[in-house]
Amino acid sequence: MGGSFLLFSYLLSVFASLPSFTVVKADSDLTRPSFTPINRDLYHSSDDLIEQIKSLVHRHPDKLTVETIKAGNKGYTSEITVVTYCQSRKETDDKSKFRILLLIYDLRLVIAGVLDRLFIVFQSFGQHGRELITSELALRILSILSEEQFLPKMDRASLNGTLENVVIKVVPMENLNGRKLVEAGNLCERRNGNSIYLSTIYNIYDLDKKLKDLNWVSLAGRGVDLNRNWSVDWGKKEKDYDPYEENPGIAPFSEPETQIMRKLAISFDPHIWVNVHSGMEALFMPYDHKNRTPDGLPSQRMRLLLEELNNVHCHKRCMIGSGGGSVGYLAHGTATDYMHDVVRVPMSFTFEIYGDNTATLKDCFKMFNPVDHTTFKRVLNDWSAAFFTIFKLGPHQIDVHSKAAVSSMDKWVSIDEYFDGYLMGRRNRYGKKMEVLEVGMQEIRTYFRLFLLSSVLLLFMFCSRISKTGRQIVSAIPI
Repeated sequence: MGGSFLLFSYLLSVFASLPSFTVVKADSDLTRPSFTPINRDLYHSSDDLIEQIKSLVHRHPDKLTVETIKAGNKGYTSEITVVTYCQSRKETDDKSKFRILLLIYDLRLVIAGVLDRLFIVFQSFGQHGRELITSELALRILSILSEEQFLPKMDRASLNGTLENVVIKVVPMENLNGRKLVEAGNLCERRNGNSIYLSTIYNIYDLDKKLKDLNWVSLAGRGVDLNRNWSVDWGKKEKDYDPYEENPGIAPFSEPETQIMRKLAISFDPHIWVNVHSGMEALFMPYDHKNRTPDGLPSQRMRLLLEELNNVHCHKRCMIGSGGGSVGYLAHGTATDYMHDVVRVPMSFTFEIYGDNTATLKDCFKMFNPVDHTTFKRVLNDWSAAFFTIFKLGPHQIDVHSKAAVSSMDKWVSIDEYFDGYLMGRRNRYGKKMEVLEVGMQEIRTYFRLFLLSSVLLLFMFCSRISKTGRQIVSAIPI
């Protein structure tokens, strides 16, 4: 018994020396009766929700496709499930054709006919682990898109007419690792991280009643807020900065999750981006890192669409405006600001779909998620309808050709970013067969850089030669 106690004490000391270590007990403060636990009758587990979505795709291969993209960094790994909806599968089945046209479209050539006819929407849910309701909304939207569920007062003909030329890419759970921490009992966790189940400790040691409940040891791992890990105004800290809530990581895109999302955004090149959260009811547009909205007609169109959504679906309860100017604090390094400033998405939004301001600060599940069936159903119905209003009104608010009107210099991304997005999609589709192609792409990058460098040097030499010749001619003229 004494030896077991010493061994157990040693294990605890080892874990205590690790960074971001927290012990989560089954009867911890976050799950005592004074705090609201996860309602398992309303909410799917992360594994079950992803499985439900994959089964949905399997039943509707004519409209839906699914892929799981994995990435890692220094021993930390993550995966993101991505679902794509398109009625006209012939435009998306041939991935190489689609991506070639995407590249041509970015170069402003007229022959990019397929993309000219498609209106593209990119949606992310579950970026913060504790916001379970957002992933449930993703499942509901996909169920409606596959026509297994229907919105009140919407028939099939109207639905198909709305979606005829719309392509929708859905990330139902961006922060799977963080979600696992929440399901383990850390109900206030919003960052990414790892969980390790120490069943051996639970089975071997029977020291007292308190230690019996020690069945989870959560290593917060990266402990990074994925909505602070993007490059626009990254790393800036306000006076009220909370490292637990807003850790931006060691560098922009240090996290595998944001690396995957960036590549998806660049390769997909959407017309509308929506990042879905909970904690309040709001319809935000850029900027998050400034207390103002962008200037010009696109900003006016964004606000008009948000006002329509607020009037019809949010019943005038939602706050509207820039995230930085409306919520009371500035957020730096957010996904929506990156989509607007770098990817140049014409309409970039952050939606906050639910919040309970009567909940205490530590009662996180209740604060961020409906806990009764009536409210749960209302939130899913209202916000599903809001998204289908976006699908219907979006093409009318945005000229689908307007993305070509953006100056080519503003729209260009680096050759590295484009090829990274291309290779990620191809590798996920063809697996090890892509290794040879990746090596070839690396050589193309090298030659491309050498070509640009030599072009600049030749241009410089040419201009210098002209300058010298001009001075010689002038000096040869008699006075």
